[in-house]
Amino acid sequence: MAAGTRILMLSDTHVPQRARRLSAAVWAAVDAADVVIHAGDWNSVDVLDALAERAPRLVGVYGNNDGDALRARLPEVARVTLEGVRFAVVHETGAATGREKRCDAAYADEADVLVFGHSHIPWNTVTPRGLRLLNPGSPTDRRRQPTCTYMTAIAREGRLHDIETVPVERDAGR
Repeated sequence: MAAGTRILMLSDTHVPQRARRLSAAVWAAVDAADVVIHAGDWNSVDVLDALAERAPRLVGVYGNNDGDALRARLPEVARVTLEGVRFAVVHETGAATGREKRCDAAYADEADVLVFGHSHIPWNTVTPRGLRLLNPGSPTDRRRQPTCTYMTAIAREGRLHDIETVPVERDAGR
């Protein structure tokens, strides 16, 4: 069986507002990935540039906290197909209540997976129509969660495998 495409999913990095930098663990995950997906709220063009330079492939969108410089370079919605899996990426999907129904209506015919951010709360569900909803949380600002997080997965032969929510320890000096 082929190895597939290793995917790292990030959102809500909020550098430098919530953290001075991304942690060594996040950079190690970037180095291990074939594709990095970022679902918005970068807050800094520097983070976009650093990820674009280091990641073999970067797919990203802007978030509600991203200014004009990031909005000029990133779309509101991004779409990419990896190993036959159709991804849509967006920052906000609205309240958790009713999310599956709203996302089915908006994306189920055009995507197999919707990666989103905004809440800083990891999310991994499948809608009634079969759309996988993934929110990697935030690697820098855990809010009410026990830890900061990101997600990894492998796209292979038209399916998403080995989806994992990975806890991130905060680096000293944040």
